[in-house]
This record gives sequence, C-alpha cells and structure tokens, in this order.
Amino acid sequence: MTSDAPSQPPTMASQPTTTVQADGGQDSTSNHQSGERRRDFKSDRGNDKRGRRGRGGRRGGGFGSKKHSEGMLDKREQVHANRMSRREKVINEDGGGESYASVSFSAEEIAAEDRRPKRKVAVMIGYAGTGYHGIQINHKEKTIEGDLFAAFVKAGAISKANADDPKKSSLVRCARTDKGVHAAGNVLSLKLIIEDENLVEKINQELPPQIRVWGIQRANNGFSCYQQCSSRWYEYLMPSYALLPPQPHSFLGKKVAESAKEKGVWDQYLERLGDVKNYWEEVEKNDIEPILEKLDPEVRGKVVDRITGMSNQDLEGTDDMAPVPEITKTEATDGAPTNNKRKAEEDGESELPPSKVVKTGDETVEPTTEEVPAEADADVTMENASDQTRPAQEVPVQKELGPVDRAVKEIKAAYIAAKRRYRVSQSRIEKLQEALTLYQGTHIFHNYTINKTFKDPSSQRHIKSFVVNPKPIQIRDTEWLSIKVHGQSFMMHQIRKMIAMAVMVTRCGAPTELITESYGPRRISIPKAPGLGLMLERPMFEEFNKRAEKDYGREPVDFSKYEDQIQEFKDKEIYRRMFEAEEKENAFHIFFHQLDNFKTDYFLWVTAGGLEAAYERSNRSGEKIPKALEAELGDEADGVAEEAN
Repeated sequence: MTSDAPSQPPTMASQPTTTVQADGGQDSTSNHQSGERRRDFKSDRGNDKRGRRGRGGRRGGGFGSKKHSEGMLDKREQVHANRMSRREKVINEDGGGESYASVSFSAEEIAAEDRRPKRKVAVMIGYAGTGYHGIQINHKEKTIEGDLFAAFVKAGAISKANADDPKKSSLVRCARTDKGVHAAGNVLSLKLIIEDENLVEKINQELPPQIRVWGIQRANNGFSCYQQCSSRWYEYLMPSYALLPPQPHSFLGKKVAESAKEKGVWDQYLERLGDVKNYWEEVEKNDIEPILEKLDPEVRGKVVDRITGMSNQDLEGTDDMAPVPEITKTEATDGAPTNNKRKAEEDGESELPPSKVVKTGDETVEPTTEEVPAEADADVTMENASDQTRPAQEVPVQKELGPVDRAVKEIKAAYIAAKRRYRVSQSRIEKLQEALTLYQGTHIFHNYTINKTFKDPSSQRHIKSFVVNPKPIQIRDTEWLSIKVHGQSFMMHQIRKMIAMAVMVTRCGAPTELITESYGPRRISIPKAPGLGLMLERPMFEEFNKRAEKDYGREPVDFSKYEDQIQEFKDKEIYRRMFEAEEKENAFHIFFHQLDNFKTDYFLWVTAGGLEAAYERSNRSGEKIPKALEAELGDEADGVAEEAN
C-alpha cells in the first residue's frame, strides 16, 4: 500500500542496507586530548600559589585536589550503588526476580570476554507495537526496547559486562510510543560494539518479525537522537465512513439539525454535507425497513423502541459483527450440570443488566452503552459454583436469542455494513483537507492537550503540513484514508484531538472557522480519535544532517536508503494489524456511535451555535461518561509523549 499525498516525507530511493565499520580512532584521540587538558587544568587549580581557594573549602578540598577527587569518586559510587539497589528491588519485588531490562551473566563469563571498543551510533528501527507495553524499556513489562536490548547483547553489540543495565550503553529514544502504537521509523542513540560487518543482520535474526533494525549509523559522541530531532512525521489511518454525518435519530444528529434550523443556516448546512446529506435516509429505506417489515407487529414495536431508544441501550456494541455469544454450561466432576440461576423473560429476550445513571446538566439520562462482563452471559462460573470444584469438562452451548434480540442484532449488522460499503467522494475529501489546512503554521493548541492554559507558552506549536491522501485505500469491504502530519513537536493527545476536531467539523457540516476559533482563550472539549490508527512515520534530523558530514565527518541520519524495506514492513506488519483490529473490534464505529449518542453539551460547538453552545469541560468535571468513551475523553497517554519544542 502506498501513499500519494502531495506533502509527505522526502522522496526515498531503494538502496541496500549499508554496513557499519568501527572507525573510532579519531574519537578516542579526541577524548584523550580533552582528558589531558582537563588534568592540566585541575593541576593548575590545585597548585595555585596566589592563594585561590578551591570549591571544596578553605583547606585541602579545592577543585582538582586529591581529597576532592576521592570525594567525587565516592559520591559516584554511592549514586551507582543506590540505583542498583533500587533496580534489584524492582526486579525482585515487582518482577518476581525476572527483568525485561537486563541480561544476566556470571562473573566467569564476564571475565572471559574480550574487551572491545564501543561507538556512539544512531540505530534506525521500525516496529508494530501490538503486544508490547510501548517502546520505553522497563523491568516489569515487555517493551520494544527490551527486545532490542536483548538482541544487541545476543548479537555481540553490547558486552556481557554491560548487559545488566541499559544506562551503561547510554540508551536514548527519539520518540516515545505507548502501548500498542506502531512506528515505521524511529531512532535510538546509544553506544554499541560495531566491528562486525553483518551486525544489522545478526540483530534482526534475534528479533521477532514485528521489530526490525533498518540500519546503524555512526554518530559523534555528543549525539542524542532526542535532542537532535528537529521534526516528526506521523500517519493516521481511518475508515472513510468516519466522514458520514451522525444518524438523524442520534442525540448529536438531532442537535445539529435543530440548531441549523433555529439559526437560519439550514441551506448552508446541507450544502456543506454535500453528497451524504441523504445517506442515512436511504439506509433506513433500503436496509432497515425490510428487516422490520418481516417481523410480527408486537415484536416490531419492541424493536423500534430499542432502535429509537439508543441512549438507553447499546444498539451498536462491540460484538456487532461477532458470532452469537456462547454460554458455557459447566458440569461438575460427577457429570451433573449446575442449575441455571437466570430467569428468561416471557418474550424470550435475554435479561439485561441495569444501566448506570449519568447526570447531564439538569437532566438525568442513561449512557449509550454498558459493557457487560463475559461472566454475565454464563449460567454459572466456578467462582460462584456451590461446590467450588473444578469441572470435568466445559461444553459450549449456543445462546438462545429471542425474536427481539435477533432482529436488533440483524439491524446492528445492517448499520455497520452500510458504513463499510460507503465510498468517499473527492468533494468530501476536499472538505476534510480544508479543515486540516487550518492547522498549518504556529498556533496555540491548548484545547488539544491537557493541563495547559491559553497563556502557557508551551501550548504554542508549529505544524509544517497536514495532508489527507486524495486516493483512498480499499481493504476488503472497508475504504481507508491516510492522513499525514509533519510538525516540529507535539503535545500529549494533540494529534488525535486535531484529527477528531477536523473530522467532526466535516461530518457535522460545521464551518471550518471553528478550528481557528479553537486557538482562542475559550476552553472547549475535544475528544481523541481512536488510537488504533496512529503511527509514527519517522523522525527528521534536518539541522543535524546539515552539519553531520562537515562538522563531524559522519553520514546523515536518513531513512531514505531503506524505503523499500520500510514500505514492505508497513504493509505486512503494521497496516495489516490495524485493519484486522478494526474488523474485529469496530473501534471507529463504536467511537462515533458513542460520540453521537452521548447526551452532553461538551461537543455542541459543532452545531450552528458554535463555541457558545458548549460548556467548558472544566465546569463539568464531575460528570460521568459512558465506559466505551472513557478512553477517548480521558487523560491517559495515547502514543505521543509531549515532545520538546
């Protein structure tokens, strides 16, 4: 799958992976000379005959004195001992004696190893974050850096003496990605033993297919991939049906229409919706009505009540496209089945748990969805079985659905199928691009992150480009859009909130000027688009690369020579995982359904009433939100840690 966006990372040609040679003589000489200068300086200060006092005190403690040096050595040893003590405590108490951040060797193995020189390098990597607790190495969780560090050790790039602590190799990452987030390109800077010409190949042999090292590039000793990174590219993938307007019977759909009529801008609203203004009417006529017509009148009435009462029950939950749930009939060791403790309703529908109450302004409503634990569908679990004995066997039994549940399930599937068969028009893509373009330049993005105010200087960020690829990507029955953003730095949640804001403006037929207004002092609530589609495309080192060869005698840190490998990796390991996760979990479908049906004034800025129609989030901090929307309105990390300007 390729991207044809007009603005994206520089054109990249395919070249074979270059090998790395150890040519560190210059660095070692430089270090030696600088060390001599430091010793001369210390000596001069320590033997100053003009009565100058050292920093350590009046007598014998001056800078450069023997006592001072011994004190500094003792202090360093103490700091190291304290850190190692804390590390052992984490490993032994929290990790059960196991660590994902170190590789242990015996004293004999360490003593038998030949000492070889380490060189500062930039390691260019790519990874699919599925199954990993982010990139940053730690003792307790499986991380990308943890697997890379172990592979470096196995390939001989890190000595056995240094294998117990990544800090000994000065490990630094360019961009932190969190749990499950992918990166086609990222960079680590650290010290490695790089004498082996086939080092990259040997490292990759020790890694799973979802983590790759593209190349290892020599760098100057002061290089830090985090500090030298001048900008970053991110890609966001989403189904094109995200641009469909809210369904007319949803809470947000009703509010948008009512506000447009009340403010006298109905015609402008319909014009901005363009070719999708009647989409849901056609779906109701062609897909939903035929399902209802074949039902008995009594059942049809109950189904209609369920459909029109979406705010009280979950019409479109996480299992929309999943098979009919199974009940596990647990049999005791004597073969006798346990009693069914749930009583079915008279009409054959399964019993639903009571919904939690949500207070919204002056009214009390129920959330749009309530996630039911898997155990609620079981006749009885071993935890509440009377004899607490382990069953001899568990026999899956198909759950019997009543006519109302069957019809509602069929309607759920029809709505999702209608979304997935939607094919976006160029006019809709242009509307989205119009909104995205307003992010370019330097603005105050305090509404696109947390814990920052309008007056906070760090809220000001610069976006170089924000472009949607005009060519959608067809994957099975769903069409996808690729959006790429290039910025100097990003705050937590910023990318996902910018995506959500632009998409909401487009799908709700709101004026794009809302984005410009969001840079003002008024605080508004903006949800985060699902994290499923976010991927770090690659970091850029423009300023460092300009000086690399001239000042340091090094090659630039550049991903272009690995572009063919990266594209193949993205198609196989990253995009595939995204598409399969959406097919299985319906993350985007659930997100927009929750957003449209959550009875709150948080997002009414998208109506014709504008920013004044929405309460500030800070004024409503005690309000509860539906569980499925919690992650998108909450403040947990989303894959992009705040990055320095």
